[in-house]
Amino acid sequence: MRCYCSICRKTSGGGGYTVNILGQADTLRVTRGGDIIKSYRAVKDKSAVPQVLCQDRYFCPTCASYLWAYSEEWPQWIYPYASAIDSELDKPESTASIMLGSAAAWADPRGLVGDSEMFEEYPTYSLEEWHNKHKKLA
Repeated sequence: MRCYCSICRKTSGGGGYTVNILGQADTLRVTRGGDIIKSYRAVKDKSAVPQVLCQDRYFCPTCASYLWAYSEEWPQWIYPYASAIDSELDKPESTASIMLGSAAAWADPRGLVGDSEMFEEYPTYSLEEWHNKHKKLA
């Protein structure tokens, strides 16, 4: 699932979206640098009453690479940043692009061949349901 919301776009490192994947929280293994990892909570709306999101976003303070997100609302799940994973990931047989209403014009995938599902906002199913449907839940 590719997310084009403004927060994912800004933390993705330049592609205009973040690849959202799902993992079981108790399987996360940080093999080096765990003592220096930092976290923050993104602000969705920076108006007079800012809306701070529920996810803690973890990153490396040395290189600023985004590593994973975690929410106490769903403690069994971890949301790793796909490009931070060293092991090989399977190529999905289909993809979904979400939050296209927030996509930057230069990164908007509408009209391109290849994406099987596109949503202006969030789809009617969760990331967990997508993984179950595509038999990618480990």
